[in-house]
Amino acid sequence: MGSGRDRSHRTVFRGYQMRVLVGLFLAIFAIRSAIAQTGGSGLAPPYSDIITDRPDVTESSIVVPVGTLQFENGFTWTADHGAQSIDFSQTLIRLGISNKMEFRFVVPDYVHGVGTIPIQSGFEDLAIGFKRQLGPLPGGVDLSVIVAVSIPSGARPVSSGGYDPFVKFPWSKDLERGWSIGGMQSLFWNTDGDRRNGIWEPTFYLEKQITKPLDAFMEYAGDYAQHGGSKQLAHFGAAFRLNANNQVDFHFGFGLNRETPNHFFAVGYSVKLDHLWK
Repeated sequence: MGSGRDRSHRTVFRGYQMRVLVGLFLAIFAIRSAIAQTGGSGLAPPYSDIITDRPDVTESSIVVPVGTLQFENGFTWTADHGAQSIDFSQTLIRLGISNKMEFRFVVPDYVHGVGTIPIQSGFEDLAIGFKRQLGPLPGGVDLSVIVAVSIPSGARPVSSGGYDPFVKFPWSKDLERGWSIGGMQSLFWNTDGDRRNGIWEPTFYLEKQITKPLDAFMEYAGDYAQHGGSKQLAHFGAAFRLNANNQVDFHFGFGLNRETPNHFFAVGYSVKLDHLWK
C-alpha cells in the first residue's frame, strides 16, 4: 500500500509540474503580446554584452533589457563529507518585461548521488519571481531587489513541501582598472517540517576584468539559520563571454566550517535572445 501511495504522489507531482510549466510559457507569451501591443516602455532597449547572475552566489544588480530572454545553466559536482552528488541543469530563465524589471523562473534542478554513500535524489522545487533595478544610486552603486517564492513541485525527498518566499538585495560598484566589488543581502523563509526556518545569507565578492571578455572573482557566502548552524563558503571562478550573447563559466569552492560541503566544481553556459519585441 505504501508503494502505491508513493506512485500516486509522484504522478500528482509530475502532473502539477507540467501544469506549472505550461502556465509559465503561456504567461511569457501573454506578457510579450501585451508589451508589444502597448509599444513597451517607449524607450529603445540598451542591448549590450550578456550580464548573468551566475557563476557567483551573488546575483547581478542589473536586469536584462526589455524584450530579452536569457537562459543561464550549469552543472555541479559536490563532495560533502564522504557523499558525492551532481546537480543540473541549474536553469534560470530571465525575461525583460519593462525598462527596469525582469520576470524570473527557476527550473527545477535535478540532484543525483554518485558516490557509495546514498543521498536523497530527485527534482528540487521550482521558483518564480521578479527583479526590480533600483540603481544606479549616488556614488555609482547599482542596486536591485529580487522577490520570489519557491513552489513545492519537487520530489518528496528533496522538496521542502511548502511555499517558501525569499527576498534578495544584490549591489555592485565599479572601481578603477577593471576592478569591481559587490555583494548581496538575502532573507529566506524556508519550510522545515512544521515550522519556518529563517535564513540570512550575506555575500561579498571582489572581481577583476582580466581582458574584455574574461572576468575572474573571489567571493564569500554564508548562510545563518534561525534554527541550526551556519554554513560558510569560499568561492572562486571566472566567466568568459564568447560573444555579446553567449558566455561560459567555471567555478569552484570549499567550505569554511564543518556544516558546509567540503568542496565543489562547476561549469556553466548562458545565452540571451534579444529583440523578442520592439
